Amino acid sequence: MTVFRLDHRMVFPPPELADESGLLAVGGDLSAERLRLAYGMGIFPWYDEDMPILWHSPDPRMILLPSELCINRSLRKAMRRAPYRITLDTAFHEVITACSQVPREGQGGTWITEDMITAYDELHRQGHAHSVEAWQGDELVGGLYGVALGSAFFGESMFALAASASKIAFATLVAQLVAWDFDVVDCQQHTDHLERFGAVEVPRTEFLARLEGSLKAPTRVGPWRFDTH
Repeated sequence: MTVFRLDHRMVFPPPELADESGLLAVGGDLSAERLRLAYGMGIFPWYDEDMPILWHSPDPRMILLPSELCINRSLRKAMRRAPYRITLDTAFHEVITACSQVPREGQGGTWITEDMITAYDELHRQGHAHSVEAWQGDELVGGLYGVALGSAFFGESMFALAASASKIAFATLVAQLVAWDFDVVDCQQHTDHLERFGAVEVPRTEFLARLEGSLKAPTRVGPWRFDTH
């Protein structure tokens, strides 16, 4: 399969042309305009430090239907205790930076480079990237960030420095997405953690069809706030 090289033009090849690993293209930039175009086509950047920008559209695709979120008994009990204060779009830069620094099993470095942080900070400033924060007092102890277009939320990364902090942040976010009539959370690739929440793998064709429908809804531009939390 051919891996396409991008230039200054704001175009991507069709995501169906990605290779077996999901890799579609290399190069381009991380401008907010290009990132919005990519997400709207089911494409996202993912690459290691000291590498060119790599653009992916994996098949199958891991997704969660917000209305089908699964919360196990222990997490429900933890959420009822309300151990954390959960906020939206309050500390985006701190969340993405923490996501880039927390050690992860099987990873020696991070794919959230300084250029990525700068790019998503700008996307957040424009109201299209969002963060969820979990606080203990004034200390940020967990959270996640992602991108929203139409009625689709594209999850990017999460971190936790305290028990279940990112899980509670995620479950609280998904409940709000249900209230806002979001119809899909893009989880990108399979993890056991997301599977326990009810995420499933679907063919890329199904994901792209769902995404096409989601993009017909108006985009809820940030900053976001919980309706009743």
